[in-house]
Amino acid sequence: MAFFSKSFFTIALLSLLSCTARGQLSPNFYSNSCPNLESIVASVMSQIASSDPSMAAAILRLFFHDCFVNGCDASLLLDDGPVVSEKRAPPNLSIRGYEVIDIIKLQVEAACRGQVSCADILALAARDSVSLLGGPSWSVPLGRTDSTSASLNVDLPSPDSNIGDLIRAFADKGLDARDLTALSGAHTIGQATCGIFRNRIYNDANIDPNYAFLRRQTCPMGAGPNFNLAPLDVSSPTRFDNAYYKNLVDRKGLLHSDQELFNNGPTDWLVRLYRSNPVAFANDFANAMVKMGNLSPLTGWSGTRRLFCRSVNFSS
Repeated sequence: MAFFSKSFFTIALLSLLSCTARGQLSPNFYSNSCPNLESIVASVMSQIASSDPSMAAAILRLFFHDCFVNGCDASLLLDDGPVVSEKRAPPNLSIRGYEVIDIIKLQVEAACRGQVSCADILALAARDSVSLLGGPSWSVPLGRTDSTSASLNVDLPSPDSNIGDLIRAFADKGLDARDLTALSGAHTIGQATCGIFRNRIYNDANIDPNYAFLRRQTCPMGAGPNFNLAPLDVSSPTRFDNAYYKNLVDRKGLLHSDQELFNNGPTDWLVRLYRSNPVAFANDFANAMVKMGNLSPLTGWSGTRRLFCRSVNFSS
């Protein structure tokens, strides 16, 4: 009996250590099972970004929206089926880029079938979206698995949020004001529709008059739905740089939530730092992306590795 108890304890301890190891993300997770993974993702993203730079911004936004709802588990990629898709949630209706992840997944599956999760592919594609447009690169911790469920409870910060709301929303995810300010720098690329920023250009006081006039030319007041696009960064909309922060200091933030980062509040000093020090911005953005990518990931047996990112495996 004593021998049995000791053996059982040893087996249980080894099992616990094994689960702990599986629960840790590592940049080398696929070094044996799919050694060409990163080059496959980078190759597809390079082709996409060169032909349509706006798609790089779309992939980065897709990653944000996935991670902020139940963690980075690729749940946003699921179409309607056994689960109701998160794509139906209002904040996700304008999300693009799903077909890009499909293309990458197809090539990854051809190289190493059943080994790589959609969640990890999305994390790598988001990193490459940034670096391909001139931004920083970083080592992406890998080893996530995919969710078999989704949630329509999509509680994301609104474009009309004030600074207090933004700080609280990020704090709820374990991200601080520095992470918030750095990650908001993703708005140095991408575009927004008139309906998202119309209220700001007609009603906010903390906006440069000439900039407001420019934006009003394609976003008239009271004209109902208007899907005309404007760049989030008026200076260099297809390059990942620190011009976003220069725009904020000049009161040329396109969204109300953007300008809230520089509006006599607690993040003003960070905006000034990133405006004058692009290296500090690049480093802080990369660090914040890693932190965000670590939000409640599924690992080991807590998730699956979908063969198709839009649907759960039949055996799940």
